[in-house]
Amino acid sequence: MTATAPAVEQRGGARVAVQRFGTFLSGMIMPNIPALIAWGILTALFIPAGPFPNQGITDFVVGPVIHYLLPLIIANTGGRMVYDQRGGIVATVATAGAIGGADYIASLVPDGPSSPHMFIGAMILGPLSAWVMKMLDRLWDGKVRAGFEMLVNMFSAGIVAFLMALFGFFVIAQVVTFIMRVLGGAVGFLVDSGLLPLASIIIEPAKVFFLNNALNHGVLTPLGVQQASETGSSIFFLLEANPGPGLGVLLAFTFFGVGVSKATAPGAAIIHFFGGIHEVYFPYVLAKPVLLVAMIAGGASGVATNAILGTGLGFPAAPGSIIAVFGAAISVSALNLVGVLASVLISATVTFLVASVILRASRKRDLEREAAGADDFGAAVARTEANKGRSSEALAGLRTAAAGGTATATLAGPISKIVFACDAGMGSSAMGASVLRSKIKQAGFGDVSVSNVAIANLDATPDVIVTQQELTPRAQQRTPDAIHISVDNFMSSPRYDEVVELVARSREAAPAEEAAPAAAAAPSTAPSTPADDVLTLERITVSPTATTKEAAIQEAADVLVAAGAVTPAYADAMREREATVSTYMGNLLAIPHGTNEAKGEVLASAISVARYPQAISWDGNDVRFVVGIAGKDGGHLEILAKIATVFSDEAQVQRLLDAPDEQAMLDILAAVND
Repeated sequence: MTATAPAVEQRGGARVAVQRFGTFLSGMIMPNIPALIAWGILTALFIPAGPFPNQGITDFVVGPVIHYLLPLIIANTGGRMVYDQRGGIVATVATAGAIGGADYIASLVPDGPSSPHMFIGAMILGPLSAWVMKMLDRLWDGKVRAGFEMLVNMFSAGIVAFLMALFGFFVIAQVVTFIMRVLGGAVGFLVDSGLLPLASIIIEPAKVFFLNNALNHGVLTPLGVQQASETGSSIFFLLEANPGPGLGVLLAFTFFGVGVSKATAPGAAIIHFFGGIHEVYFPYVLAKPVLLVAMIAGGASGVATNAILGTGLGFPAAPGSIIAVFGAAISVSALNLVGVLASVLISATVTFLVASVILRASRKRDLEREAAGADDFGAAVARTEANKGRSSEALAGLRTAAAGGTATATLAGPISKIVFACDAGMGSSAMGASVLRSKIKQAGFGDVSVSNVAIANLDATPDVIVTQQELTPRAQQRTPDAIHISVDNFMSSPRYDEVVELVARSREAAPAEEAAPAAAAAPSTAPSTPADDVLTLERITVSPTATTKEAAIQEAADVLVAAGAVTPAYADAMREREATVSTYMGNLLAIPHGTNEAKGEVLASAISVARYPQAISWDGNDVRFVVGIAGKDGGHLEILAKIATVFSDEAQVQRLLDAPDEQAMLDILAAVND
């Protein structure tokens, strides 16, 4: 057999660092887009150049909203992302200090430039102030005399807010004022010299690799807000959001593509253009990277059109749907709308023409590769998800189409052995294999073997290998002839159903004598220690204190150390594992555990279970249950399989959420000790 599921790039390096930074910035900006839209409408209607000029609203609503309210709520959002409400309060006060500092700097030069709006300052001070508060709280956590906790909490937050406000006034205000003047000067040069369209050379590739958030929210949005507050609209809001280039490339695939990419392009075009989900066109470009030339040409054409016509948007268009673009453009004027729509049409047309030439030139070669069973488009879908860092609902249809379009063509016989592989072969893979094994049996294929191993122990015998998406390239290197399936939600991944369908198709395509049972019931590793020694009442808690992923991992490690199951060094291995591949399983569950190299730190098999009162962000996913794992000689695997059975059932998960205490949780999980 040959690999049919797309490869996934491993995450790491500068690209991922920029991507994560951009995602964090996006997390601060996106929830506050409605406020920016409200401000944009106020600006368009009531500034002196608007249809209903009102000096009172302009001076006492429009101005204060953009100068004070928007930076403060962005800072509050950033603070809450780091340290909940306590972080948000400190962040807001600190940013107020930076706003005052910028105003003071501007007042020193009466005829000089106006004070910049402190968006960048808010995105710096918001998370920074919350982090400082969080670190200080850790210093005296558990050391405050009973009865004085509230007093210490209130005064410590007030003092930190005071100090960070001074830091904002004297330091951040200076830094941001300098940055905005430099950026403003550079942008002014590009606009005056007609070079602004060259920005597409950076923006269009950045979008495809999910690096655009750092550029868009870190630079373009602050510049756009500054420009819109002065002129009523900004071209910067449309540099990244223009849906024209994406539409153009998808139309080119509609007419001149081949195979799955041609079949799916029309639907993707609708989702992209009207839904504003730009990531659906990224796989089409990644499947043929030379198409970046078409994207850059189209993007630059759109920017040039807006620059020549002097058109732009009154507020950010988020998501980048033509509907959002229409609303942000018409809010300025009807004439402005005509110019913006012209820029979208021109950018789509230019992209379509250039992409069509590229696709027609390579069409013969693409048809030959498709006939040979190559799955360039499926691989591009997986690379897109890898670039994003997680599975994408928007790409689910493309992923399914890619898998369904090539799987049966490469099956050499009935599938008899499926292996779920992970880094250590002792946690994620055991639970994923349990869920998949259950689905395979329910479908009537009890003769199909479903087991789990470490990637390092993979051999050539499996027909299908299921891995977490970041690990798929490693698995493919070891077993290039197997079918590889990538998942990210271990408890309820829709890809499990695809595997079941793949097994069914393999039986339909194979002769009857080949479809005979190839293996006994799926093997499982028998525990070497009694189940009740692995999960006990003392290792379950409904009142943990952690509020972050890192702290939750440490709490799980502490329980395992206290149980005598691991050495203290095991906590570092758990963090190392998490830095490589997320242990989020789906259905509110995470199972942090050590790396394969840390097995020497495991003294005995043990499992800890913690239910958190509030959801913890686990790489962007909500987690309420953290199951810490230490496995000695496979003694925990059967219990993990049973835990997987529990957490794959949403009704059981709800029972665990409703359980009043540790004993009630143990009663629900009692099956793991049978």
